[in-house]
Amino acid sequence: MHSAQSFARRFALCSDGEAQSAKIPHIGFLLDVPASTLAARIEAFQQGLRELGYVEGKNIVIEWREAAKGNFDRARELADELVHLKVDVLVSPGPTVTRSEGSNFDYPDRDGSGY
Repeated sequence: MHSAQSFARRFALCSDGEAQSAKIPHIGFLLDVPASTLAARIEAFQQGLRELGYVEGKNIVIEWREAAKGNFDRARELADELVHLKVDVLVSPGPTVTRSEGSNFDYPDRDGSGY
């Protein structure tokens, strides 16, 4: 759970300059397993954002998407959808989307944690 809160803090640092403008940060969160199986990690992520003053639906938008595990085509479709929404950052708890065969975009895993 530490990595989820750590990611939230790093996100806030990266978007700090934009906090001065009226732009509301927009996160795309793509899961390759049911959200219920990652409930504790998702809560840690949201708690990390709250500790930094971000409240979903108030001053930050999180676009949640769920793809069936192993369904790489659907995962790519959902990732493309999030890219077209122009999210500021795309979060995935694993390498499924960014490293799936045929992926036509590159989102680096900054610290290897998957968050």
